[in-house]
Amino acid sequence: MLVEVCANSLESAMNAEKAGADRIELCSELGVGGVTPSMGLIRLVKERLSIPVHVLVRPRSGHFTYYNTEFEVMLADIEACKKTGVDGIVSGVLRKDFSVDVERTQKLVERSGSLHFTFHRAFDWVANPLEALAHLEHIGVNTVLTSGGEPSAEKGLKNLEAWQQQTALTLMAGGGVSPSNAHHFKEIGLKAIHCSGTVFGDVLELSGKIPMNSSKHLVEDRVAITDPETIRKVVSAVK
Repeated sequence: MLVEVCANSLESAMNAEKAGADRIELCSELGVGGVTPSMGLIRLVKERLSIPVHVLVRPRSGHFTYYNTEFEVMLADIEACKKTGVDGIVSGVLRKDFSVDVERTQKLVERSGSLHFTFHRAFDWVANPLEALAHLEHIGVNTVLTSGGEPSAEKGLKNLEAWQQQTALTLMAGGGVSPSNAHHFKEIGLKAIHCSGTVFGDVLELSGKIPMNSSKHLVEDRVAITDPETIRKVVSAVK
């Protein structure tokens, strides 16, 4: 069974390979579900690792319906990833009604060329999973990362088993996969699992320091964007 590790740093990626992982999904900011990592990180991971490296192409946190400018960035990121020699792309787009944006996702697949393409966990928001799987198979997606439409893959076991029986795509269980439940996914016939194996270390005492995290930006149902009118007023106040 293939074990893919979601790695958020060079050290995480090297640790995963040392531990026997078969593949890396490289991303940044696991706390928001991951965003596209820096090109420097991608290059170094490719240089240091011998196992395949797939890269998450997601321009921001929040939902999965993108402005035209955001989609341009996604296409550009795929081009940049290809130049670094990565082995796969992890991405996808939804419409506002939570159906797969087949047209845009197909463009991402086509831009990826011969690279392995994984549709990420945006799949767990789709309204009709079986219909979505058929669309994704038709446009050339290879793998779908999913928790079976549930908060965790363990809770989604029944869906994962049923869906895998109805698609030629590889369903990769992700979301709460751990040493205690990993065997369940093999038992239902899946061929791949996805986990991060995250622990927290390098503790620094920050008492008395102002917080740098911004809770107002941690929203999924809307997109943060610079307001030109606000900027005009700031510029006007000081120019």
